[in-house]
Amino acid sequence: MASKASLLFALSLLFTACLARQRQQQQDQCQLRNIEALEPYDIIQAEAGVTEIWDADNQQFQCAGVDFIRHRIQPGGLLLPSYVNTPILAFIERGRGVNGVILPGCRPETYEYSQDQQFSGERRGQEFESQDRHQKVEELNQGDVVAIPTGAAHWLHNDGDSELVAVVFFDTQSYNNQLDEYHRRFFLAGNPQAQSQQHQQGRPQIQRQQQQGRPRRQGQWQGRQFQNSGNIFNGFDAEFIAEAFNVDRDTAEKLQGQRDQRGHIVKAQQGLQIILPQQTRQHQQSRRGSSGPFDPRQQHQGRRGSGGWSNGFEETICSLKLKENIENPSHADFVNPQAGKISNLNSFKFPILKHLQLSAERGELQRNAIQSPHWTINAHNLLYVTEGNLRVQIVNNEGNSVFDNELWAGQVVVIPQNFAVIKRAGEQGAKWVSFKTNDNAMIANLVGRVSAISSLPVDVVANSYQLSREDAQRLKFSQRETVLFNPNYRSQGKASA
Repeated sequence: MASKASLLFALSLLFTACLARQRQQQQDQCQLRNIEALEPYDIIQAEAGVTEIWDADNQQFQCAGVDFIRHRIQPGGLLLPSYVNTPILAFIERGRGVNGVILPGCRPETYEYSQDQQFSGERRGQEFESQDRHQKVEELNQGDVVAIPTGAAHWLHNDGDSELVAVVFFDTQSYNNQLDEYHRRFFLAGNPQAQSQQHQQGRPQIQRQQQQGRPRRQGQWQGRQFQNSGNIFNGFDAEFIAEAFNVDRDTAEKLQGQRDQRGHIVKAQQGLQIILPQQTRQHQQSRRGSSGPFDPRQQHQGRRGSGGWSNGFEETICSLKLKENIENPSHADFVNPQAGKISNLNSFKFPILKHLQLSAERGELQRNAIQSPHWTINAHNLLYVTEGNLRVQIVNNEGNSVFDNELWAGQVVVIPQNFAVIKRAGEQGAKWVSFKTNDNAMIANLVGRVSAISSLPVDVVANSYQLSREDAQRLKFSQRETVLFNPNYRSQGKASA
């Protein structure tokens, strides 16, 4: 018993040391002197779409412990089922589709064929020739945020008539990722490498970054390394697969996908017949699934080093809602008709985020409007511009600017925890989505009616900035707005003064 206890103690010390070393490495990565606007670093081509990859070895991503990709799926395209070793937040930037998430321990009878249910795809409304049952699926629209727990298999189908664009955020520093510091995708079907390619015409920025000789990680999604990957059945013996499924060898070999040349996004033949609840895209009701033995506490461990246990009264994973539309007006937290609006999705509005320890923000600024300079108290922040352009300035703890540039649609920048940031929209205005590494990310404003400066006593402001008491009062109370500032607020302030 003593030797066993000593071994367990030694293993515990080793695990603690590994975590401490990983935290130190991450902290070292956050000693940023210069931040750049990032664009896709590589492209993976498939039969019915492409996946654009950002460089996971970039220091910004390493600092925040995150990764980021973008799927572009053609009408009728199906992103093959797969799972990854990290929690996922996906945002539907454009288009519509159908999404399925397979949760461990939840029964497949969540959706089962009956006369009262409808279908997705070109044959919607027709009866199945044979019975079907599967876990719940949900229709996705522009503005939807989809949450996928670590290791949950998922797929995505474009059942619309235009391109479906989905950006995907991975929290590689999640406690639930005990594999390595990168996200790794495990495909359940297909032959993902078949139509991959490193370069495409019309992508000069991606080619330019690759030609600069930047080091490339040896990961599944990077260039030729992707060409050595197959689905997980490919590694099993065909005879074992045939016995396990109780099928013939030919079917087992098709599961392995060795002769499949379509890539990871395939064209669904004659549309998909999928069981959906009766609902409209305008008035969708969340549909609860059957409870199962899956313990939600296993998904509530947060980022590495953070703990937390559920209290036993919340919903189980099987019945949790997995999508929420962040553009729903009811989610707006700050609105200024002359400046814009900001909506947040946190664990209070979207409970599954409590288990993922992630949150999202949707922002919109009108022409030349400004969001108050602020810092995020408890999270890193990945900012992705979806429309227009933003002038962004980021300042580190030394008071030095690490980013002062325009951020255009399709570009990404990481704002590390506690770094101060200010945003101003360009002439066409701007929209963005942010992914944050805390389920209840909080900001502290530097300017505005409820801000750090306005909350200080007048004499503290006066002595801190070497101002007269009158000037200190004017500084404290000159901005009447809270977070979003009208582009004409400066001239208004001068007029009122």
